[in-house]
Amino acid sequence: MIFRAPCLQTTIQVAAVALLGVALSWPMVSQATATKEPAAKKAVATKTVERKKAVAAKPVKPTRSVPSKKSAGSRQAQAESREMSRVDQAAAQPDKRQRAALSATAQRPVAKKVPSKRAVAAAATRAAVPVTLTAGERLGLRHSDDALDLNSSVALVVDQDSGEVLFSKNESAVLPIASLTKLMTGLVIADASLPMDEMIVITQDDVDTYKGSRSRLPVGTKLSRGEMLHLALMSSENRAAHALGRTFPGGMQQFVKLMNTKAQELGMKDTRYVEPTGLLSWNQSSARDLVTLVSTAYQRPLLRELSTSPSHALALGARTLQYNNSNRLIRNPEWDIGLQKTGYISEAGRCLVMQAKIAGRKLILVFLDSTGKLSRSQDAERVRRWIEAQTYQQLFVRPQS
Repeated sequence: MIFRAPCLQTTIQVAAVALLGVALSWPMVSQATATKEPAAKKAVATKTVERKKAVAAKPVKPTRSVPSKKSAGSRQAQAESREMSRVDQAAAQPDKRQRAALSATAQRPVAKKVPSKRAVAAAATRAAVPVTLTAGERLGLRHSDDALDLNSSVALVVDQDSGEVLFSKNESAVLPIASLTKLMTGLVIADASLPMDEMIVITQDDVDTYKGSRSRLPVGTKLSRGEMLHLALMSSENRAAHALGRTFPGGMQQFVKLMNTKAQELGMKDTRYVEPTGLLSWNQSSARDLVTLVSTAYQRPLLRELSTSPSHALALGARTLQYNNSNRLIRNPEWDIGLQKTGYISEAGRCLVMQAKIAGRKLILVFLDSTGKLSRSQDAERVRRWIEAQTYQQLFVRPQS
């Protein structure tokens, strides 16, 4: 007891000292805590202000508007609209199978819209052949005025018996004459006294390589010389005309030489021939020279008969080809035509020469470089009415004393 009392006393003293220390330190802890809380709140407030400034500085992204309670009933309609939009996008951007189906549908021909082979060939020809001016257009002849307001750049009307010029327009102009060339081809054949029943075969050499013109006479066709001449003069058949020159005694070169020799003998100083069809624009002449050619050819009964034939049926094996005259005035009962020839290439325009009886007079008419398919015939009609009007006026006007 004597030794334990001091130890207990010591323990009690230590505990009392500890409690006293805690009591003394509590106000200091409370004060420190109170001091730290405002600083922490201030730091949090500062960070909040900085965060708001940073958010305000960023660009505002468009946000999807949230429907209000009043529009909550239209959510189903909006969902359907979005679904339809997705369907439209899918249709606008089809997958591979859909694209293949659409491509196959697009390539499927439609019967009503498919053009014919002839239309396709004509379109290809127009696209391949560039538009060219005629020789008359390049010379400025299309702008020439005349009393009858003709479509042709060149026109000449002459009395066959007296040689009187009734109408003239650019008669001295030298121009391409196209298939009017075939009239000289026929004149050379007629004057050569060759047998008209001799058979001639169309070969590859007779195929047009200048203009690519079509022909109803295939390679291998066998016709008499008379039939070849008939088709050349009446329907302006190019292969027939070329075959006549190719099979001429001495060949094509000799035939073209005779064509130019005949022109010189007739005094046709403005005329030049390079081949018998007229497909080349180097076959050239003037209206005055063509009047001479028509007058000379008219004296050959064979040329008169073949050139004015309205039509001809040609038997080729099991089929029959119907050829018609290229001059529509031949079938007009108001016209009395004794000899004629038409012509056309792009460089020459529409051409026409005729011997015809108008108002009781034998006249020779020449029209070169006319525009349009019907314009040369219209010019001839205009000249005929003009001559008839003048003739009847002279007959019924009483001369003054």
